[in-house]
Order: sequence, then C-alpha cells, then structure tokens
Amino acid sequence: MSTDTPTRRTRSRERRGRSFALTFLAVVGALAVLGIGGAAASVLQGPRVTSVEVDPEAAVAASGSRLIVTTTQALQEVDPSQVTVEPATPFAVDTSGRSVGVRFTLPLWDDTEYTVTFRDVRGTAAGPAATFEHSFRTPPEEVFLLQRGEASDTIFRTDLTGEHAEPVFTHEHIEDYRATNEHLVMSVRTEDDEPQLIVTDHDGLNERTLPLPGDGFITNLQSADRGDLIGYTFSAADLGAEGGLESALFTASLKDSEADSAPQPIEVEGADPRVAEFRFVPDTDSILLLSFDGSLLLAAPDGQATSLGIANGIDGIARGSSHAIVDRAEGVVVIDLTDGTEEPLVTPDTVLGPASSILPLATGGTARSSAVLTPEGLPTGITSVDRVADDGVTRALTSVSSSDGLLQTCVSPSERHLAVLVAPDAVDNPYDTYLLPLPQRVETHVFDMTSDDPEGADELVALAGSSISWCQVPPQ
Repeated sequence: MSTDTPTRRTRSRERRGRSFALTFLAVVGALAVLGIGGAAASVLQGPRVTSVEVDPEAAVAASGSRLIVTTTQALQEVDPSQVTVEPATPFAVDTSGRSVGVRFTLPLWDDTEYTVTFRDVRGTAAGPAATFEHSFRTPPEEVFLLQRGEASDTIFRTDLTGEHAEPVFTHEHIEDYRATNEHLVMSVRTEDDEPQLIVTDHDGLNERTLPLPGDGFITNLQSADRGDLIGYTFSAADLGAEGGLESALFTASLKDSEADSAPQPIEVEGADPRVAEFRFVPDTDSILLLSFDGSLLLAAPDGQATSLGIANGIDGIARGSSHAIVDRAEGVVVIDLTDGTEEPLVTPDTVLGPASSILPLATGGTARSSAVLTPEGLPTGITSVDRVADDGVTRALTSVSSSDGLLQTCVSPSERHLAVLVAPDAVDNPYDTYLLPLPQRVETHVFDMTSDDPEGADELVALAGSSISWCQVPPQ
C-alpha cells in the first residue's frame, strides 16, 4: 500500500514541471545563443554565395541574359566598378536583397569560358567585404541553313565545322524562314500554291500552322531579337483595280496560344498602308517602317507613329541598339530612334567604292560591302567587305571575285562571326523561279571577325546553303 499522499504527489509534479521548464528555457537559451552566434559569425565572415543562376545557351543567342548570384546576406548596392567580366563584354549590374545580377547587354561569344568576379561586396549589416567569382562556358555556335533542291527544300542545323549537319524540316517549296530563340518559322507554298507559315521547335517537331490574313503572298519575313515575334508583308492573291491588301504589314507571335498567333495589322492612320521595308527596333515594341511613298515612320503596335522624314531605304538596326542606318536622298545617315536626331555616316579612312550594303554593328561601326574600283574609278567586278569603325578606321574582312556574286552579309548575334552569302560562277548559275529567287548554287562563307590578320578575317568554313539563321532579313 502506497504511503504517498495527494499533497506529496502534487509537490512532486510541481518539481518535475519546474525542472522541465528550466530545461526548456536552457535549451531555448542555448539555441538563441547559437543563432546569435551563427548570425554574428555570418556577419563577421561577410556575404557568402548560396547559389548562381546563368543560362549559357541563352547568353549566346540574344542580348539581355543574366547571371544572378544569391548570398547569405542582404547586400549593399554593388557598383559596376566592383564587377569584371572576362573576356570583356558590356554589362549592367543590379542589386536586390540578397542577390546581385549581371545583365549582359550583348550576346556572348560561343564556345568561350567567361569569368564574372565581384569584389568588395558588403552586406547591409556590419561586417567585412567579400570577393567571389563564377565561371561558365558557352556552347559552340549552332546555325540553320536553307538548301533548295529539285524535288524538295530542306532546313539543316549544323555547327561551324559543317561536319554534323542534320535535316530538321523538309517541304516541297520553302520560300524563306527565320529562327527565333525557341522556334523556326517557315514561309512555304502548298501544292495548291497557297501560302502557309509553319512553326516548329528547333528540332523540327511540334509542327503547327499560323493563321494568315488570307490567300496571297508573304514577303519580307523577319523576326524580332526576342519575344518570339515575327513580321511580314502580305499581298492578297485577288489584288486588282478594285483594291485589296497590298504589301500590308502584319506581326504574329510564335507562342502556343492561338489568340497570340493571330496576324496583327500594323496600320498608321493617314500613312500609305503599303510597306516597302521594315525593321523591328531592338528592346522595344516599335517598328521602323518605310512606306511606298517614301515616308519613314517609327510605329507602335497600336498604329501611333513618329515621322522621321523621307527616305530611300533602311540599311538596318544593330542588335541591342537604337541607331538605324537609313539611306536618304542627300546620303546615308545614322538616326537615333530614341530622340530622332541624326548625323552622317562615318567616312572610312580608306577609299571604298560605292556601297551595296551597310550592316550596322552593335559593337561599333559597320560592315560594308563595296565595289572595288580601278585607280581611274572604273568597276573591277570585285566586291570588298570591310569593317569601318566609329572613328573611320577601316579593316578589310574579305572580298568576292568578279566571277562570283555577293548576295548578302550577316553577323552572328555576338558579332564574332561574319557570314557572306555567295553565288559562285554567277554567269552560269541561274536563279530559280521562287517568289524570293535564289541562284541554284549558293555558298555561305563564315569568317572570324575577331582575328587580327591584316590581310583579312580568317575563314572558318564554307557551307552549302543560304539564309543562315543569323540573318534578320531575307537576301535582297
């Protein structure tokens, strides 16, 4: 028989309760000390990296890609002077909370190891500065090319060796195509000679057809730098004396949504609706267009537009740039599309013949294709391709012989490589009968624009095919 009384049992429970409470408080106190000590240690050590986000493939394909570093502490504002990128490339820096990001304002070189270093990075709390770096390698360049054949036409994907080409899309009649970051879009004619815009991914899979304004003809197919947006001019098949769509400008999204992919007309009130040329303005939703009556307009999707005077043609807008090169009656000028100011095109320090094309470069200057003249000023039939810097310093890149024809020049997104489309043996190389005609034999020569050979750029490869995916416009 137990001798415990109710009072004794109560006092025992009270002692156990007090013991548990004291133990609990001791544990909580120890954890608090450890937490404070850990926080103090973290502050004393300075910010430490917990994660890094970067997409090397996207960084090669387009401007605006980012490297984001997340740390253990909220950070003080990181100044661009505290950041270096090797190899050097333009960038911007932003800080938010525990993260600091580097935005690459131009596409990066392919197959290159980059190292981003952050120096003297401090947390918002007291503590020492930290330095950290991250390295990543971009993938080798991958391009698409169009090859027309007797029975069918094919778009190939290849590296810059040309040894690993693979077909990704085949059709009996491909007029033109463009590549975006995620898709291919092909302008084709069906067996019934009707137009179609076919969209696939880069493997040629998940094929679908975009709606069109009607039956007619698609020309001037172009793609924006980003956003999976394309544009084209469209003329109705039944165009006649009674009117109809003629060179009307439309845009369309390549996103999967059917509503997004519907053709969107770009119509400027009071302007000639027929568009002779147009270019997407990088990093904006605006389009620079030249109407049939010679009006140069900077148009928004809703049809609001700013007049930029009269022009004969649009040479281009460099990726990531707001400067357009435009041919006016009085000469070629460079227009700043942010404020409409303009200045004459830089004169090269080497005498060049009449230019057949002027390609603006985001890294500075232009790539110009010019006729080579004799000392007496007579044409030799040779075409030179030269890079003219912003200060006029001129460097020869390559030339095309008098027996061949130069059809187009394009640069890779990073402007590391130059593509020159050539029709060999031009006299004996007849054009096909497509709406966008091309010689039956075409070659795309790829050069390294960064080589310092005074005799010209180093040729990397010659590829069979046209319309390399670096080109933002069709061959002219």
